[in-house]
Amino acid sequence: MDQHISGGRPTSTSPAATAPRPRRRWIGILIGIALVAVVAFALLRHKNGRSGGGPPGAASDESQPVAVETVTTGSMPVVLTELGTVVPITNVTVMPRVEGYLMDVKFTEGQHVKKGDLLEVIDTRPYEVLLAQYEGQLAQDQALLDKARVDNARYQKLIKQDSVAAMTARDQEFTVEQYEGTVKTDQALVDNEKLQLVYCHIIAPVDGRVGIRVVDKGNYVTAGQSGGLVVLTQMQPISVIFTLPQDQLPQVMDRLHAIGSLPVDAWNSSNTEKIASGTVSALDSEIDTSTGTVRLRAIFTNDDEHLFPNQFVNARLLVNTLQDAIIVPTNALQTGPNGQFVYVVKADDTVEVRNVKPGISDGSRTVVASGLNAGDRVVTDGTDHLRSGAKVTIPADHPSGANDNAPATTHHRHHSN
Repeated sequence: MDQHISGGRPTSTSPAATAPRPRRRWIGILIGIALVAVVAFALLRHKNGRSGGGPPGAASDESQPVAVETVTTGSMPVVLTELGTVVPITNVTVMPRVEGYLMDVKFTEGQHVKKGDLLEVIDTRPYEVLLAQYEGQLAQDQALLDKARVDNARYQKLIKQDSVAAMTARDQEFTVEQYEGTVKTDQALVDNEKLQLVYCHIIAPVDGRVGIRVVDKGNYVTAGQSGGLVVLTQMQPISVIFTLPQDQLPQVMDRLHAIGSLPVDAWNSSNTEKIASGTVSALDSEIDTSTGTVRLRAIFTNDDEHLFPNQFVNARLLVNTLQDAIIVPTNALQTGPNGQFVYVVKADDTVEVRNVKPGISDGSRTVVASGLNAGDRVVTDGTDHLRSGAKVTIPADHPSGANDNAPATTHHRHHSN
């Protein structure tokens, strides 16, 4: 038996005996990969540590670049901006006052006319015929009146001589009075027909600009017909009607009483371009209870006619001008749970939070009633991750050229040492 066992050792070549070798080789490969990964992680961590990485607490010690501006004092206009509508001071629809055929049109559309200029002519012939008829009737009745007066004078002489009955003389006096009334009626008819002839010649009641004509030549028109003949609009001067909230009414009224009128500018509907300048000297007599506003009328000379009737504009009313006000850039204002605040940069290049009470603003600048002083430096950009006490840097204080030269200077000093 011992010989069998010893003789079996050199002949042991089964697969079971050779299997552990490849398994150990794979284990070695995996261990090598793990070591490489550990080394790579350590190198990467070391690199991040050199470039400023580190634990979360260390990140808060880094300086954050920000942009700052200095708080100043100056004047700030108090401007109220309200939506307004251009409304002509005078807008007349020219109406026919007699009926007839429109014989002639004397204007061109869009023309500027003066008060009294002839605009249109209605056929005058029917009224001329009636005028001749009434004048004839007047002449006839005037002759009868003259004869009655002569007879009355004769009867008055005869009654003194007792040559005629008193009743006859008295009747003649009544006849004279009757004819006097008839003559007055005839004269009124004549004057009325002359007036109709005047109405046949339609004239401009005011200075203004003629619009699109409503009725063309040759049409039959009637007195007071719907739509009239043409619309005449006064363009110079022109007004803008806008509304003012009742809460702002006291300060406007106080300024009006103090200086008499307030300047106002008209801007286009997009509020990007100034159109004209005018003044406000009066406001409406009552507040509209449905809107809580009061209407104001601003007057503009409109020499270039850039203001057009029914145009929508933005009226900027200058109520007052604040002097020596604390002014801060609007983009420096932040909103927090306690209201609005700003980040103020202190002398040690850290920031502190200052609660402020903002006032009026013109968009880019805002007046601050409390919380800041002239000369304070406030952060206008880079506020996203700031907190009170955070360290900041101001790139504007160190131009890029100076930063480029700094490393070279340091290198030179290192070698001199």
